[in-house]
Amino acid sequence: MGKLFVKKPISLLLAEASESEKGLKRTLGAGSLIALGIGAIIGAGLFVRTAAAAGQHAGPAVTISFIIAAIGCALAGLCYAEFASMIPIAGSAYTYSYATMGEFIAWIIGWDLVLEYALGAATVAIGWSQYLNKLLEKVFGPGFAIPYEWSHSPFEISDAGVHGIMNIPAVFILLLLSLLLIRGIEGSAIVNNIIVITKVAIVILLIILGWQFINPANHTPFTIPADAGSVTMHNGKVVNYADFWFHGIPGVLRGAGVVFFAFIGFDAVSTAAQETKNPKRNMPVGILASLAICTVLYILFSYVLTGIAPYQDFLKQGGEASVAYAIDTYMPGYQWLSTFVTVAILAGFSSVILVMLLGQTRVFYSMSNDGLVPKVFSNLHPKFRTPYRSQLLFFVFVSLFAAFVPDSVVGDMTSIGTLFAFVLVCLGVIVMRKTNPDLPRAFKTPAVPFVPILGAIFCLTMIVSLGIENWARLIVWLLIGFAIYFGYSVKNSKARKMNQK
Repeated sequence: MGKLFVKKPISLLLAEASESEKGLKRTLGAGSLIALGIGAIIGAGLFVRTAAAAGQHAGPAVTISFIIAAIGCALAGLCYAEFASMIPIAGSAYTYSYATMGEFIAWIIGWDLVLEYALGAATVAIGWSQYLNKLLEKVFGPGFAIPYEWSHSPFEISDAGVHGIMNIPAVFILLLLSLLLIRGIEGSAIVNNIIVITKVAIVILLIILGWQFINPANHTPFTIPADAGSVTMHNGKVVNYADFWFHGIPGVLRGAGVVFFAFIGFDAVSTAAQETKNPKRNMPVGILASLAICTVLYILFSYVLTGIAPYQDFLKQGGEASVAYAIDTYMPGYQWLSTFVTVAILAGFSSVILVMLLGQTRVFYSMSNDGLVPKVFSNLHPKFRTPYRSQLLFFVFVSLFAAFVPDSVVGDMTSIGTLFAFVLVCLGVIVMRKTNPDLPRAFKTPAVPFVPILGAIFCLTMIVSLGIENWARLIVWLLIGFAIYFGYSVKNSKARKMNQK
């Protein structure tokens, strides 16, 4: 049993981090890391989940839901920042867990992060496909839209009875961004910076222009009490307001779990630690600054959106087009802004996919170096020095989900997987302070153990709010991971072999 919790020595981790000339190339500064974080954070969560959380759960108090989710992320972010400055190596929560709680927990986290990065990228790619069609319709007319059967999965059917076959646009964007990442993270960061500037400018523009169209009645009362009866949504789903999680204080908490998806990404900054210049200084700056900037934008955006349109509208228009719907319906004279928002959403989704694909391959790069997954995941391109084979393998894996599975199947699994990782990172800080109190820390999480404990509590509360069905999916996913771990990893673990000498 003790071998399950064998730890990777801190000295070995630091030695790997110092050998950057033999591995990943260090090219990223603090500015690029902040942009990387913002690029990962602002995307599907802001443009899709805000309306869904407001209509189905929190009402206009979705702004409070964002604040609750932001507090949980900020507390976890402080813990991430300490680890990233102390152990500047690729792998994120996986690496931190390996050093603090042992190999078995590290495997769980590494396998769990596939839910965040790989399935998250698939979910966002599906959204990208849908928004591409909306843009084509806006600019060129309905006749130029990609046919339904080639932009939806086989499990989806249109109102006209057309069955989906394969989501080709989703596969296309995944291939394009995978090839970009193979050429190197430096070029990818430049593209990401351009995308970030574009979509942040559009978000700020919507906040400024939309503020004058806020109807105070839409914010009264701010926390909506549970209503009687039920409402049939546009896709046939019946929402029962008597449900515990619909509106009122419970609805605000459930809304926090829903919009938490909007904050996923800041932790992806830590996966680029081994490609960062002066990581002990730049990693905490990148993590905390990107999170702070996005939190301010989220609070303002959600306040404006629920002020422009009544939350009840989002029960029927709460899908991907909710933001464009609010502009077209309640902001006369600003229909042009709807097109710009669609462009921003496409750009936002692209940058989120980029960072998620980056994060996934870097986690498996570390796991491969540790012997827990095959060597192919750590093979570097002879010219670009990127894990190109891993990038191609994950392109195939993610594309299968994006092409043939609806986004509703994998949606909340991304959130629950990430929250689970956050809990273990928070607990890991406490463990590390006990086991390695003298290890140099360029950044220290304040008020330990209170901040990590609060972070774990906030994240666990949001996990509970996501419902038992997502727990069931998580358990099935972990069981598959256990089969791989005991079938392959225990035989090839480098830490185990070192421990036996």
